[in-house]
Amino acid sequence: MARVKGFRRSGDVREEAPEHSMDPRATEEPPYRPTVIDNAIYSDGERVDNPGSLADAFGLLKQMPDAMAWIGLYRPKEWELVKLAEEFQLHELALEDAIVGSQRPKADRYGDTLFVVLRAARYLDEVEEVAFGEVHVFVGPNFVLTVRHAEAPDLQAVRKRMESDPDLLRQGPQAVLYAILDAVVDGYAPVVAGLQKDIEEIEVQVFGGDPSVSRRVYELSGEVIEFQRATAPLVTMLHGFIAGAAKYGVTDELQSYLRDVADHAITVTERISSFRQMLQNILVVNSTLVTQAQNAEMARMTEASIRQGEEVKKISAWAAILFAPTLVGTIYGMNFDFMPETHWAFGYPFAMLLMAVVCLVLYTVFKRRDWL
Repeated sequence: MARVKGFRRSGDVREEAPEHSMDPRATEEPPYRPTVIDNAIYSDGERVDNPGSLADAFGLLKQMPDAMAWIGLYRPKEWELVKLAEEFQLHELALEDAIVGSQRPKADRYGDTLFVVLRAARYLDEVEEVAFGEVHVFVGPNFVLTVRHAEAPDLQAVRKRMESDPDLLRQGPQAVLYAILDAVVDGYAPVVAGLQKDIEEIEVQVFGGDPSVSRRVYELSGEVIEFQRATAPLVTMLHGFIAGAAKYGVTDELQSYLRDVADHAITVTERISSFRQMLQNILVVNSTLVTQAQNAEMARMTEASIRQGEEVKKISAWAAILFAPTLVGTIYGMNFDFMPETHWAFGYPFAMLLMAVVCLVLYTVFKRRDWL
């Protein structure tokens, strides 16, 4: 059995490749599903056989040199991919990527075999989140191998579409690759619509003063960035396919289809770029609104403090005014025998006049200082 670069065996223990162990995404085991989803032999645009095993498919393909094998796998075991690699002469680097998974979108050519990594996406309405999938496609002269690491994209629908169009399927593995690319790019449309709806809801939250909107903007920005990473390489990839179409025998009709997919991919990437800009603008607007709200609250508190200060000044001024007669009255209310004014005929009028004068002076002073 061929040695697969990236995995090392020590007894019965398999060590993970570094690039796989560094992947921060969750690695929950999905529900069990058969590894080989579909296994078919096509000739002249028609499905001519359904091999019961991979070995049967290899044998039939050798007996039918003009036929094409299309084998779809879902989270295959390592030994299955190694067996496919031996039969179809797959490069060890491409095989390693298919085993490890978690790859960026790319297209690498190894001799007669093209290895393509695509990132599909689905919008989950119930949780308002974007779920990303990954599919690896090996395209050879007479075979197409698809390795899915998630539920998306739905390659069974792609197969049904191709089987319903023998003229397109007759163009061979390159046509199958086109159909997969088209399905992945078309699958982005609901995601774009879902993100657009989320952004519109966020705008309402922002101008409605919802304090939880910042967290939602942050989470949505992460999804948009991940979506952009999944879609941005597609445009260059598709233009490369179109540029090399003549070299690899791609028909003019198929080139037109690829250009259409490229146009859709460009539209998607432009929308995603606008989403990132919109979310950045929303963050700025939200920050501005929060600052304005804080300033308004501070102004309100300042005004309240000023009003309280004014009231305190008035109370203090009246307290000082009333304190003066109280002081005079207190002095003359002590009833000591040796207080000349108590036996003076004008003592009472003098005390009253003194209190009035002091109060008037204090009132005038406080009035001029706007304390009253």
